[in-house]
Amino acid sequence: MNSPAVRWAELLPDDFRDRLLTCPIVYLPVGLCEPHGHVAAFGLDTIKADFLCDEAARRFGGIVAPTQGYHIHESGYHARWLEDVVGEENPRLGGLPPHVFCHQFLYQLRCFANAGFQAVIVISGHSGGNQEDLRRVAAAFESAFALPVRVQTDPELVAGTHAGDHAGKYEISQLLYLRPELVDLSRLSRQHEPGSSGRLALGDDAGEATAALGERIIEDCLNRIGEMAADLARREFVLRQRIDYAAIEELWRPLLADVASWKTASKHPDQLDVSALSQWKPYETFPSR
Repeated sequence: MNSPAVRWAELLPDDFRDRLLTCPIVYLPVGLCEPHGHVAAFGLDTIKADFLCDEAARRFGGIVAPTQGYHIHESGYHARWLEDVVGEENPRLGGLPPHVFCHQFLYQLRCFANAGFQAVIVISGHSGGNQEDLRRVAAAFESAFALPVRVQTDPELVAGTHAGDHAGKYEISQLLYLRPELVDLSRLSRQHEPGSSGRLALGDDAGEATAALGERIIEDCLNRIGEMAADLARREFVLRQRIDYAAIEELWRPLLADVASWKTASKHPDQLDVSALSQWKPYETFPSR
């Protein structure tokens, strides 16, 4: 027998209503296509976010929203990082500028509020600091409309227990557990072959990845999500009017006016400048200034 549907896209109206009444929490998986070396699939970030949200809804209740498969990349601190780990190769990114992503995020939150959800849990498989800009937007929305929104990356869920990375032992272990057919560790040395496109952001300790470690990471992530869901479920039901476009645009204007202060608008204090001729130079500051 198949597991009960937990995805908004797969639920019939009566089933949606029943799940909503039982647990009015919506999970938003957020991911990205970006290189994880020659050994792993581009969509690792999305795959783990999808799994965590689907499994959380099965275990703790709630409904999973359609996946947001594009994310903030290239801009600000990402630019120098990409120069260091990808160089001038084509990274085949599914990246969006911060203002585009965050504007859409506001409208996604509007959809959740209008659908009757009483809390939102956003799980991002892409991390590094971009989540702070999502939290800025989420806080503005929560303040205006009393809808609790929690934004967490998977490394944050297990901070203190597991050390996150990019395409290293931590991330590759997760994919080995979730989708082993999308990992090929025999390609670890491919980065050194002429014409291979080089490192493609592979972590130095990727060869130490194991499915067993990946399972422990995923379970620890789910335990933390369960704690968040339980806390949100204890909150009182809030009856709110439908939110229209005008209300979202009013909320958006001051956020956009302050875009230069966003985390993804500039490099980290300890980062070097992007090289003058690098393909990533135009994205070093956002907006350009």
